Amino acid sequence: MLDIEDKLMKKPISLAGAFSAALLVLSSCAPLPHNPNETYILVTTNIKVPYWQSALAGLRQAASELRVKVDMVGPDTYDTKAEHDEFQRAVARKPSGILVSAADAAVMAPDINSAIQSGIPVLTLDSDAPDSKRLLFVGTDNYNAGTLGGQLVSKLLNGKGNVVIFTMPGQGNLNARLHGYQNVFEAHPGIKVADVVDIKGDPTVAFDKAKDLINSKAKVDAFVCLEAIACPEVGEVVSRQNMGGKVAIVAMDADQRTITLIQKGVISATIAQKPFTMAYFGTKLVDELHHHPPSSLTENFAQNSFSPLPTFVDTGTFIVDKDSVGSFVQQTQSHGGGQ
Repeated sequence: MLDIEDKLMKKPISLAGAFSAALLVLSSCAPLPHNPNETYILVTTNIKVPYWQSALAGLRQAASELRVKVDMVGPDTYDTKAEHDEFQRAVARKPSGILVSAADAAVMAPDINSAIQSGIPVLTLDSDAPDSKRLLFVGTDNYNAGTLGGQLVSKLLNGKGNVVIFTMPGQGNLNARLHGYQNVFEAHPGIKVADVVDIKGDPTVAFDKAKDLINSKAKVDAFVCLEAIACPEVGEVVSRQNMGGKVAIVAMDADQRTITLIQKGVISATIAQKPFTMAYFGTKLVDELHHHPPSSLTENFAQNSFSPLPTFVDTGTFIVDKDSVGSFVQQTQSHGGGQ
């Protein structure tokens, strides 16, 4: 009798086990939500700088969640022709989608249009090419970033002083930041822009110019950098001249050298962007467009009131200064890196 009861009790257990095994087989045969060979490529310049390494971390995080492949390509220096060549090589790989930071919008627009025409969804990231057929732009509202910086400089100078600005005039996002600064300064007639310096993608230009100005005893009350690579060099000059705290410096982005100089009181503050967020969210968006494309990639969505796509996704900016740098460092360390 006990043997019969044992057999009866074991039977449903074996059936349950068989059912579980069947589910396992079915689930193993079910298609994955993404093809593991899907590849999304980010094309930019200066790919070794901390800013783009932070973006690469965002790219890889999105890839891990989506279970797809990603790659970041581009020259190690600011070279618009080399970026154009890398973009063309990326297109030849027939990826599922491309994200591009258009260092020179006029150079990149034909490439973007050609990729879109061939059926590859393309988003601009960080630096836009608004006259191209890119589907949307993911990045900073650069005019607002400039006004944020302009208000900060105005406060640091108490509305009066001479300002030198370092930029690269060929890049649309930097021009928008400059416009934001200039508009704020117009409301403060005591603030004068003494010079706008084209660093041409070379940080040593910023170092040499700052050194020349300080050595010549020129009246400079603030240095402003509209991109990441200039102000660490400017800060180095100011630090060597023991002028930390005597001249205001407002940087852009939050690489380690910039953060260290803020901690030392040499750089007053920086306007931090979110390159990790840009690449992470941008990859999710271009993946969605690959799997659920609009009826036509070549449609002018910007002038369609029923467009399924926004024109612009603002990933935001914020100020890092002596009061907030500690919490910023803690946050960065908890994520295993920085900008």
